[in-house]
Amino acid sequence: MKKVAVVYWSGTGNTEMMANAIVEGVKASGNEVELFTPEAFQGSMVEQYDVILFGCPAMGAEELEDAEFAPMFEDCKNHLENKSILLFGSYGWGDGEWMREWEEACKEVGAQLLGDSIICENAPDDEALEQCRKIGEIL
Repeated sequence: MKKVAVVYWSGTGNTEMMANAIVEGVKASGNEVELFTPEAFQGSMVEQYDVILFGCPAMGAEELEDAEFAPMFEDCKNHLENKSILLFGSYGWGDGEWMREWEEACKEVGAQLLGDSIICENAPDDEALEQCRKIGEIL
């Protein structure tokens, strides 16, 4: 059984819906999962989990949320070498540049991306939520 952490920040509830669907999928697979917001997770906790899914929407000029999520993620980056992770989030404008940059930052520190990041424009539709559940099941 794998121990999975889902760590997310959500301003409008869109990324939170994605996080909850991922948690449903992980539970359906029989693996252990814990859901965290940025203030409850820190870099020293990374080693406790086999897989970590980080979720954050695009903010401002397609950037990670800078008050809560980005500082937490910066703290985690030094612990991500060889760690299995997956990224997810929603956006309301742009073309997903924030996710491409985030993926690249993770690769630079040696994180092992488990697959394509999950992104959706605005609120996740049924298809996006099903994709989140499925990714939770196959981790």
